[in-house]
Amino acid sequence: MNNLDIEYNTERPDIQFPEYGRSIQEMLLHAKTIESPQKRQKTVESIIGLMIQLGPQGNRNMDDYREKLWNHVFALTNYELEVNVPSGIVIRREEDRAKPQPLGYPTTATRMRHYGNSVHALIQKAIEMPEGPKREGFVEVIASYMKLAYKTWNKEHYVSDDIVKEDLEILSNGLLLLHEGHDSLDKLAAGVGKLDNRNRTSNAGGNDRG
Repeated sequence: MNNLDIEYNTERPDIQFPEYGRSIQEMLLHAKTIESPQKRQKTVESIIGLMIQLGPQGNRNMDDYREKLWNHVFALTNYELEVNVPSGIVIRREEDRAKPQPLGYPTTATRMRHYGNSVHALIQKAIEMPEGPKREGFVEVIASYMKLAYKTWNKEHYVSDDIVKEDLEILSNGLLLLHEGHDSLDKLAAGVGKLDNRNRTSNAGGNDRG
């Protein structure tokens, strides 16, 4: 029985850019060895045309897409390819490319997350306000939103104003308290909702008149 000379992918060089496949990589490595500069240039340009056909349809009209392809071609040939690149295209090694600064992971509330980060931010803002009627009104609004959030998160159980008051005190480290004689939090939340609807209607009417 004759032994077949089979070459497995595990024995081949790794594919640098899987989106192009092994065939494109091998064609470019062959193009690098072509002695005739004119034939080498024409071959590489034909390969890039094939890469464009293989790429997503939407990318073909992007201004930087062709530059990206040329940079990939040079990377696949270990930057040893001797061809002329089109005007305006710059070849940069990956290590020379500017890398964006990593974005900081947003901090989230660690206590009573069901109220959401917005409520925690409002509480901090209220703490920084001077004492007086304006701050008291702002605290009422915060408490009403807290109850709405709590009811959304825990629909199966009744949520009393007392629970929200206690949570408000805990989240503000005892610095924010609802003043005596305030309306029920449900009534306050309903009033805020009606005001928001009136503002939307007013804005829509102003746009129609404009």
